[in-house]
Amino acid sequence: MRSLITTITLSLLIAAPLHAQAGARRAAPSTRGITEVSLTLVDTAAQRRAGKPALIRIDYGQPHLRGRRINTDSLVPFDAVWRLGANGATLFTTDVDLTIGGKPVSAGRYIAQVLPTRAACTLILQRDTSNAPSVNPTAYDQKKDAARIDLALRTLASPIESLTIWLIPSTAPGVQKGELRMAWDQVMLSTEWVVR
Repeated sequence: MRSLITTITLSLLIAAPLHAQAGARRAAPSTRGITEVSLTLVDTAAQRRAGKPALIRIDYGQPHLRGRRINTDSLVPFDAVWRLGANGATLFTTDVDLTIGGKPVSAGRYIAQVLPTRAACTLILQRDTSNAPSVNPTAYDQKKDAARIDLALRTLASPIESLTIWLIPSTAPGVQKGELRMAWDQVMLSTEWVVR
């Protein structure tokens, strides 16, 4: 009897760390990612009243591959508008008027989405006036489009596990400008932005 109890106790002691290790290997759930650029050289009346620099900011849900490929019917299908992220809608906010990929984008807050095809991808911005901290994705309605921006597409040599978005400011003198990049799996999308 004593050896049976010892065997059960040892089994439980060995199984507990193995179970904890298995749980530790699971991928984390989707998280929120934020990228922003502070435009300290922009001097507008609104910025002076606010007492802070103007910002360009993207707040997005950051899904992970977890062994999947992105361009599948269940994840990011071709020829269908994708919400650009996970969970809540991706919010693109700018305190200044911009030109993004040659298209004018007025100061304000937008819901960002992407239309991927096999040949190209398009960034879609729709005005959001809810002022809610987060916005649930809704069915896409083309009539709400504020801007459709062509994105340069390139294939990466190594996959990126988590969707990542960057706002990269230029260090060149003159008007403030930079690049917007999005990458996930082996896909990199990009376009330029310029302060108007």
